[in-house]
Amino acid sequence: MSATLAPPRAARPLTGYKPYWARRFGPAPFLPMSRAEMEALGWDSCDVIVVTGDAYVDHPSFGMAVIGRVLEAQGFRVGIIAQPDWQSAEPFKALGRPNLFFGVTAGNMDSMINRYTADRKIRSDDAYTPGGVGGRRPDRSSLVYAQRCKEAFNDVPIVLGGIEASLRRIAHYDYWQDKVRRSILVDSKADLLLYGNAERAIVEIAHRLAAREPVERLTDVRGTAFLRRTGDPTAEGWFELDSTEVDRPGRIDAHINPYQTTGEQAASQGASCAKEEGAQPITFVPKASGRISMPPRERTVIRLPSYEQVKSDPVLYAHANRVLHLETNPGNARALVQRHGDDKTARDVWINPPPIPLTTAEMDHVFDLPYARSPHPAYADETGGHDGPTKIPAWEMIRFSVNIMRGCFGGCTFCSITEHEGRIIQSRSEDSVIREIEEIRDKVKGFTGVISDLGGPTANMYRIGCKSPEIEATCRKPSCVYPGICPNLNTDHGPLIEMYRRARALRGVKKILIGSGLRYDLAVKSPEYVKELVTHHVGGYLKIAPEHTETGPLSKMMKPGIGSYDRFKQLFEKYSAEAGKKQYLIPYFIAAHPGTSDADMMNLALWLKRNGFRADQVQTFYPSPMATATAMYHSGLNPLKGISRDATRAEKVDIVRGEKRRRLHKAFLRWHDPANWPLLREALKDLGRADLIGNGKQHLVPTFQPSTATGYQSARRKNSTAPGERSSPVTQGRMLTQHTGLPPRPGLAARPAAKGRQRTFKP
Repeated sequence: MSATLAPPRAARPLTGYKPYWARRFGPAPFLPMSRAEMEALGWDSCDVIVVTGDAYVDHPSFGMAVIGRVLEAQGFRVGIIAQPDWQSAEPFKALGRPNLFFGVTAGNMDSMINRYTADRKIRSDDAYTPGGVGGRRPDRSSLVYAQRCKEAFNDVPIVLGGIEASLRRIAHYDYWQDKVRRSILVDSKADLLLYGNAERAIVEIAHRLAAREPVERLTDVRGTAFLRRTGDPTAEGWFELDSTEVDRPGRIDAHINPYQTTGEQAASQGASCAKEEGAQPITFVPKASGRISMPPRERTVIRLPSYEQVKSDPVLYAHANRVLHLETNPGNARALVQRHGDDKTARDVWINPPPIPLTTAEMDHVFDLPYARSPHPAYADETGGHDGPTKIPAWEMIRFSVNIMRGCFGGCTFCSITEHEGRIIQSRSEDSVIREIEEIRDKVKGFTGVISDLGGPTANMYRIGCKSPEIEATCRKPSCVYPGICPNLNTDHGPLIEMYRRARALRGVKKILIGSGLRYDLAVKSPEYVKELVTHHVGGYLKIAPEHTETGPLSKMMKPGIGSYDRFKQLFEKYSAEAGKKQYLIPYFIAAHPGTSDADMMNLALWLKRNGFRADQVQTFYPSPMATATAMYHSGLNPLKGISRDATRAEKVDIVRGEKRRRLHKAFLRWHDPANWPLLREALKDLGRADLIGNGKQHLVPTFQPSTATGYQSARRKNSTAPGERSSPVTQGRMLTQHTGLPPRPGLAARPAAKGRQRTFKP
């Protein structure tokens, strides 16, 4: 192979490789987790060992199962080390030395978000652990696991993957330490990092390592990141664009004199015009641009501000974040590079362009693999089942659900889906989805005829995308639906409607529910879809996420105005009435998002009261690594509008910091909770809205504070105050709870207050 670094290769089909020799062993009932299981399969070693922070569930919704089964289909022997004890390297030797590499992932969730709440408090449970027990994985699991793998077998390559590694591929703001941390590649000392959906990259890497290609040479795989020393000769042949500063003028091209002769134009550029003989007439060149041609994108790398720069300069951090998000379209993205360290210790984190999305045939291949659709037998209880004390909550949640697509073109700034899976929708075929439903019906224990979800990151982006492949390949917009739906976006819900109808007509299937979040601004473009959904696929309530009602925070979220929600609500209620069903919309909202003022939260609380909603599940903004909203939170600037040190050119963002103010924004969402009334009264006075304090229907909070202990308890205990700590004289009747979406039963009305004068507050 040439010493010069080659540009990232074109996509190769997943099924386009010659299977590895170990395919002769055939598929395993479960990927082995012990030497005894390996021996039963006739294996003397594993080619790849996947280390994961989740319990091993052999289901296509779990990353370790997908990667394991995809590699198995290529002929590789794959073992699983799930939730190992990280106190020493011994548990990482359980399956022996892998022949090719360790694949390391924190699991389906970022380990810090999995363990800590938005208020940085430790969670007591873990949905990806048997019995829901917390504490079975370390903080920053990918980093810790990679280091232990190196201790166990120092010469085995380490390949990081999963959402935790994906969102930490460059220097990133860490909410838990309130500082900018280095790329996880630097701290973990891994050989490669795979970001996004990694099937295509992991298959190529496995085959090239199996062909004895050194891991140091795997520098041309899309969707990967790696380290190299500054001045590495293998980086020769690339054109570097310097983007390490802001407010620096860009390239200025010389103006062309339209009255020059062609010879004079050539001479001005150091050339000659061979066809010119003698005097030539004056030539007018009205369309001459004079622009210097840019280097080919596939040979161009953009240098971001270094780690040392962004860790101490929030403006440059926001700038780097903006550049990264502009280079996420697989059709036109350029490579990125970011220096870590100074002088002799300096190394570059090199990030290749994103992976090419899977085709429908490739998606079918991935989801049609022989998953057991069950937790590993090692997690079975004394009865041999998985529904007792060892039940894995995350598996229970998706046990009877089907993933029909990947990706999201919504571009919500607080969400990590687009940064991880990309904004180009990757859909399965209808036949593949139907086969999976039939498999659930025929093979999955406990199936009662109800499919809990046909969805994915969103419920209704199936087979939706740009009308023009050429436009899609060159587009750099962060969202296809903000500030409005792009005219080039195909919004046809027809294929999804047909799938719903075919699925609910299957023998043995009683109900197909839709549990994934619905993009309602898209849904209103297809009233037929809304009718199909409301008539047949809503189980009493439907969750959607307007996130807020006010323009300020919505513009920072890149979410549509509340008017889109109102239009969807009209259709929802219309078709529910036509179907003779009482069904309810459950809107979800975010408190303390960047760009949200106290007045915005007050107006949201008034909207909730006016529309009769009690928010039991309160979401507070959680700054996840690499998200645009996190860059806002850290820098106080809006990367969506461009970054500048000039206050007249940069848009500043109101950041909700400090425990008291975050608590206030949460209190506005739970305006009905008496425990929040003292804080709300104080805030309303500060806002000049003392008129909202009173005991009438038009008021937000009452003037009195109850002293009796009725102990309001929400449907989720963690969002409630324990009985005896406060009281609630508020009668429950007309109000809807966000958790259930249904009017509380008559028996849930508040208990009578203690003897004495009773005051009432009518919500």
